[in-house]
Amino acid sequence: MGVRALDGIGLGLALLFAAGGAFAQPYPVKAITIVSPYSAGGNADLAARSIGAAAAKFIGQPIVVVNRTGAGGIVGSQFVVDAAPDGYTLLLARVGSQAAAPALDPATTYKWDSFTFLGVLESDPYVCVVLGKSSIRTFNDLVAAARARPGKLSYASTGNADASVVFPVKMFLNSGLKADAAVKVPYKGAGDTVGAVLGGHVDFACNGIAPYTSGIRSGDLRGLVVSTKARVAEAPDVPTAAEVGMPDLESVSGWGALYGPPGLPKEIVDRWAAVLAAVKDDPEWVTQVKRRGSIPSVMTPEETRRFAEAQYKAYRALASQLSVK
Repeated sequence: MGVRALDGIGLGLALLFAAGGAFAQPYPVKAITIVSPYSAGGNADLAARSIGAAAAKFIGQPIVVVNRTGAGGIVGSQFVVDAAPDGYTLLLARVGSQAAAPALDPATTYKWDSFTFLGVLESDPYVCVVLGKSSIRTFNDLVAAARARPGKLSYASTGNADASVVFPVKMFLNSGLKADAAVKVPYKGAGDTVGAVLGGHVDFACNGIAPYTSGIRSGDLRGLVVSTKARVAEAPDVPTAAEVGMPDLESVSGWGALYGPPGLPKEIVDRWAAVLAAVKDDPEWVTQVKRRGSIPSVMTPEETRRFAEAQYKAYRALASQLSVK
């Protein structure tokens, strides 16, 4: 065999080993995208940007947040279901789009377990708010107004049948009213519902507390009830569900989690489990979460799967009350 042939074989082997080395590079080797399925300024968006900034310090690559809105979080969630299982497209999962929608909304194009579970990040008390200058000053005032004028009040929701709808519906049913005692007005995200209340476009909204805390502090918004056993430090004047006589509203709370597309390899799942375990003890992330009125609640992938299944079943049990088949 000639020298030129040997040189060609050597070059081919070198290229093969180089290619093999490239494929063997540890994840990640480029920027990672976290999809927020709701609009900017809402619970999902704030949680995504917070975890993105914190996780980037531990995973060694930039993390970019992209808002893909529509259909109460279904559009962005389906985008991640369809993404390549390579760990570069992840989802900021929310109770509305990942538990309530699959359980209650027939238009949902995926199931609660159509994803790879990476970890729950935080829990979010739910709060009902009205405009600060509204004549509705208390939770009982809101119920009385709905009773006096059935179908005349309106509220901002972030989906067709998500937790932002379940909360007021349970409130109405508990009060002996019909589920549609107020008109539901859907928006693309919780951030949009803040503007809807402030602009007088709707009478009230019930959602995760994070986007509303600054408005409650300033007096531009008035909180009527929170879905926690104890009052929230960021809104100490807002009574709890038990204080207004409806302790079962504690079951409707928000949460944020990190999901991946189906079929994400174990090594990538393990890497993210380690990253989230580190983030859990990151003082800057913990401070940011608490400042929004949320509670740091990092779970392992397996704990997250069990939690997500329990959440789905809890909302599915409400289907008959909400007239969902």
